[in-house]
Amino acid sequence: LIVGSGFFTHNLAALRHQGGGVPGWSAEFDDWGDRALRAQDIDALIDFEHTSPAGKLAHPRTEHFAPLFVTLGAAEDELDRGRSVIDGFWMGLAKRSVQFG
Repeated sequence: LIVGSGFFTHNLAALRHQGGGVPGWSAEFDDWGDRALRAQDIDALIDFEHTSPAGKLAHPRTEHFAPLFVTLGAAEDELDRGRSVIDGFWMGLAKRSVQFG
C-alpha cells in the first residue's frame, strides 16, 4: 500500500474559515486536475505550474502536490484504473483523492 497525502489544492493563505464559497482558482485547478488524471496526462500534471489554471495559487509550494507523483509512479501499470474516491472542498481547498488498482 502506497499513500501519497496532500490536498489537491493547498494554499493556506487563502483558507475560507467563515464560508464564502469555493474560490474560482481552486475549483478550476480541481477540474483541470481531474481531467488530466482521467486523460493520464502525466506531463501536464508534472508541469502544473504552467499547464493548469491558477497552478501557482493552487500550490504556492510544490511539496503538497508532489505525493501525487509518487503514487502515479507506483501505479504506472494501472493508471487506467485510477478513480476519484474523495472530492469536494473544505474551507475552499479541493480535497480530491485518487485511488489506483
